[in-house]
Amino acid sequence: MDYQDFIKRLAVLIKKNPGLMVMTLSNIFTMRQIGNKTHGDLAEIAVSEFINQYMYDYKSTHVGKDLFRSKNHEEDILVTNEITGVVLPVSLKAYGVGPLQLSTDKNSVMFPRLEQEGVEITDPLAIANIFNHFAFKGFQSINVLPLIYDEKKMQCNIMVFDYEKAIQNTMRIQKVSEGGRRKHPVYRFYDAEDNYICEVRYGGASANALQRGLWTNTRTASDYFFSVSGGWIEYTTNTTLLDLFSHALVASEKGHEYALIRIDEDITRIKSSEA
Repeated sequence: MDYQDFIKRLAVLIKKNPGLMVMTLSNIFTMRQIGNKTHGDLAEIAVSEFINQYMYDYKSTHVGKDLFRSKNHEEDILVTNEITGVVLPVSLKAYGVGPLQLSTDKNSVMFPRLEQEGVEITDPLAIANIFNHFAFKGFQSINVLPLIYDEKKMQCNIMVFDYEKAIQNTMRIQKVSEGGRRKHPVYRFYDAEDNYICEVRYGGASANALQRGLWTNTRTASDYFFSVSGGWIEYTTNTTLLDLFSHALVASEKGHEYALIRIDEDITRIKSSEA
């Protein structure tokens, strides 16, 4: 519930002040002009700072890559509710529309548990037992905040997977071993109307990060997502930001300090105008 409260609070902020998120997303995806992977790492920093600057009852800390090996969860940022003191580990994902990894299942326990049930699982009790098994204990506790983007349309949708709805609606789990360019089998979850919900990919030693874990699809499983942004948000390329980065890389720390003062003044101005 704590993460859902945070998501609802963020959704209200975006609805009330959409310009803040449009500005932030434009800056984040401008980073793709520097490198195809750059925007993902900088999105973690940007969203963390967005929370610190504009969500007055929350604060955030960027975990950082140097702490990766000591992480207890798959978090990129830690979000603290300053009223209750609850700390939420949040994983940021910047993915193109389509397949979305929700968890790496680093201990490779999900797929073996499903194999115990056979090729097709339809018995309600068996499905309930699967979700209650320790292998799936993290199914509802993975706080993933995905920034799903469509680069051709220059749009982004902040979409959060509804784990509770997925559990309630799962009526069939099917093992799929063939088709397409598949190298490893998957277990796909379907609802009563045979709509795709999510899938657990093979987790053996020969599988890499993209061939294992818990996945879904933002196209085919759109009914199982809640849009925090209220739908697709159009963003633009901020060429001034690109110039700022290039100049900053060859400027001194003193110059950075001066620029930071001016940027902080601008953030204060933005807060005043959006209040």
